[in-house]
Amino acid sequence: MYIMGYSINILTLLAIVLATGLVVDDGIVVTENIFKKMEQGMNKHKAALEGSKEIYFAVIATSITLAIVFLPIIFLQGFVGRLFREFGIVLAGAVMISAFVSLSLTPVLNIFLTKKDIHKHSKFYKLTEPFFVGLENLYRRTLTVFMRVRVPATLLIIAACAAAIVFIGKNLPSELAPMEDRNRVRASITGPEGSDFDFTDRVNYQIAQQLLDSIPEKSVVLGFAPSFGSGGSNSSFLSMGLVDAGERKRSQDEIAQQMTRMFKKYNNVRVFAVQEQTISVGLGGRGSFPVQFVLQNLNFDSLKAVVPRFMEEVSKSPVFQGFDVNLKFNQPELQISINRLKANELGVSVMDISSTLQLALSGRRFGYFIMNGKQYEVIGQVDRQDRDDPMDLKSFFVRNNKGELIQLDNLVDMQESANPPTIYHFNRFKSATVSAGLAPGKTVGDGIAEMRSIAKRVLNETFSTSLSGASRDYEESASNTSFAFLLALVLIFLVLAAQFESFIDPLIIMITVPLALAGAIITLSVFGQTLNIFSQIGIIMLIGLVTKNGILIVEFANQKRKAGEMKVTAAIDSAVARMRPILMTTLATTLGALPIALAIGSAGKSRIPLGLVIIGGMLFALVLTLYVVPAVYSFLSRKKKISYDEMAAVADENPPDSQSAPKDDAHEKV
Repeated sequence: MYIMGYSINILTLLAIVLATGLVVDDGIVVTENIFKKMEQGMNKHKAALEGSKEIYFAVIATSITLAIVFLPIIFLQGFVGRLFREFGIVLAGAVMISAFVSLSLTPVLNIFLTKKDIHKHSKFYKLTEPFFVGLENLYRRTLTVFMRVRVPATLLIIAACAAAIVFIGKNLPSELAPMEDRNRVRASITGPEGSDFDFTDRVNYQIAQQLLDSIPEKSVVLGFAPSFGSGGSNSSFLSMGLVDAGERKRSQDEIAQQMTRMFKKYNNVRVFAVQEQTISVGLGGRGSFPVQFVLQNLNFDSLKAVVPRFMEEVSKSPVFQGFDVNLKFNQPELQISINRLKANELGVSVMDISSTLQLALSGRRFGYFIMNGKQYEVIGQVDRQDRDDPMDLKSFFVRNNKGELIQLDNLVDMQESANPPTIYHFNRFKSATVSAGLAPGKTVGDGIAEMRSIAKRVLNETFSTSLSGASRDYEESASNTSFAFLLALVLIFLVLAAQFESFIDPLIIMITVPLALAGAIITLSVFGQTLNIFSQIGIIMLIGLVTKNGILIVEFANQKRKAGEMKVTAAIDSAVARMRPILMTTLATTLGALPIALAIGSAGKSRIPLGLVIIGGMLFALVLTLYVVPAVYSFLSRKKKISYDEMAAVADENPPDSQSAPKDDAHEKV
């Protein structure tokens, strides 16, 4: 963090919390292997050397695999990349440092800190060892039985996991991020177009007073009229602060629902309760509605005709609660059409008519005069009482070319209409942005799907649609994380292929990914969580985490194959031998993610899916990996050949004149 210039913030701290469970994994694997060598009778120095030598490839492979999974996250474009870049770099750096420490410092510490007589065990060891020995024996027996029916059983497990991913994942609600309890709810207020500041201020005071009387959990209510950035005196908002979540019985969402019910009684203004979004990138997006759907058309009249019908459909939908559109046709406007034929007959020019209206209504400054030492402006304008009613304009007079006064009623036609105060554009199209809040239990994904369904029914082929605000952020994050997931799979496969010098072994190892993914999806569904940016990042992390288990089994099985064992025997022996380190590393990782899943700390609710995905995916994959990976290895793995470097090493250790015959026999078996 210091080298990269990062600060201590929510995401770097989140990475550190997860790293506490990850960085011990390599040390566990190395220490467990060294201890096993000591139990076989080796002295401490030789056990440390041989144990580290035997396991170093697996440690390097697992660490690189876990670090490389963050590469797509680090280089993601958009706000997802900016948000999780520090998170990924901190975790990847911690994992690589832990790999270096486990292969350099850990063996040395095992030499100095291990008791001289390792066979003199503590009471804790004597108490727990029978359990682990029994677990290993039970695992060996069940795995042996499983291997007899490995082909149909493995296909059944993989098919079940694929079905869970497709069917449960398809029905999982999706959103940008879970709503956090931020101890604040806003009330957005919009009065009739043309309302003055006094009217808006009175409504503001009335609603604020009701909130003070009706919401016991409030701490402060602040009112702003007009609302900043809107530019209209008819709009305002109230911001109500709540006491801390630990000091109240109701959640922020429950209070917002009560406010929504209260606001339904106001007929002269439109009032909505709005909760701040957990993540928002655009200006003003945090306090706006989560669903923002843009209607676009080149023809403004077509847009004007379809907006009322679209809003009617939105109002009927059970997905939404509170809705608005920025294109409002409610600004009073008087259209004056000059009858040029009559004006010409009466000797009145168009210029004279427009000048008369301008002088009467515009409030033009003609000059100044000084009276009693003060300077005053001379403003030309008809008295207010003579221009309050639009029809008063018909009583104005204009002189013709003969000097006669002609009443405007004889020269013009007037028509009252309502038009939008502003015509909006989006991507060069004339546009209207429909904003909507979500009903209880609905997510942004549900809202966007409902908007698109309404658009399909209401709009014709001349219209196009887009997303804005939090909805656009959601869609961008979904596409970016999907790309990152696929890229992580490809990178890990290529890295493993380079390390194992095989395309089959990485395929065997990566069979763990769908197992973990199924566990993550099922866990999210069971605990009622959504598929969001945090759960998606957790799923990407799972790719690197679960492949560690496969690497430990496959790499050790390859060693046994080179030593002459058959495929099935090597698969069973390696899985049983690596059961303990796999069990310990999985528990360390899940316990490291437990505080995140329990939402310990302020505003931790949004990170719950991340913790649940890691815990559920790791535990689910732990059980299945121990059976599926040996089975897949037994019918996919090819014959292992000793490399030239290994043959040279064997030749150096065993000169031809000493033990050439046994070594040749050994090679023949391979």
